Amino acid sequence: MLRVGLTGSLGSGKSTVAGMLREQGAQVIEADELGRKLMEPGQDVYGEIVRVFGAEVVGPDGRLDRARLARLAFEDGRLNDLNAIVHPAVIAEQKRWMDELFARDPLAVAIVESALIFEVERDARARGEQEGALADWRRRFDHIIVLTAPDEVKVARYAARMAEPGPAREAAERDARIRLARQIPDAEKAARADFVIQNTGDIDTLRAHVQSVWQALQAESNKAASLGSLE
Repeated sequence: MLRVGLTGSLGSGKSTVAGMLREQGAQVIEADELGRKLMEPGQDVYGEIVRVFGAEVVGPDGRLDRARLARLAFEDGRLNDLNAIVHPAVIAEQKRWMDELFARDPLAVAIVESALIFEVERDARARGEQEGALADWRRRFDHIIVLTAPDEVKVARYAARMAEPGPAREAAERDARIRLARQIPDAEKAARADFVIQNTGDIDTLRAHVQSVWQALQAESNKAASLGSLE
């Protein structure tokens, strides 16, 4: 079994690479999707967010007003408050998923796609947490894959995904820059990674890089299984 973190700033192409890895045979789970499920009404995370941020973050349908919550987090300086609620629950779900996966398939390569693997550690340490999964990503993963791209390319990708050209696109670009400012620069992430993939936008080059990384991961997983069978 192999536990792999796939990370990169917004707009770096994590979803595209995750899809390519799935095609190769990897088992992939998305941290964002887990977070969205945990923030639904009836979940403990939902209740804690409403308690901490107030009823103003609840929309008419009873679900969280994610746009309002994002403004409070990113523009009003309350991102750490939100992350302290969401991240522990998401990481616990990731562990549960991996445990169940490896029980079924000891040869599996489990990949967690998350924009904030390094930021979770940084923020946990800033809160004074020195031990545990939040403050030490190496306890959670055997390897880290980092995707990189120029910041302006990331901003353009994010904005194009979020809005049509015009005022809404410009607002999305501003939002992207605010979010990027909160994330650790690519160079720092790459220096701590086991694999670095540069996503310049050429899909064939990207696919070739992903296949090379996958072959290395699969070979290591198979080798570990072989050694285990000899014990």
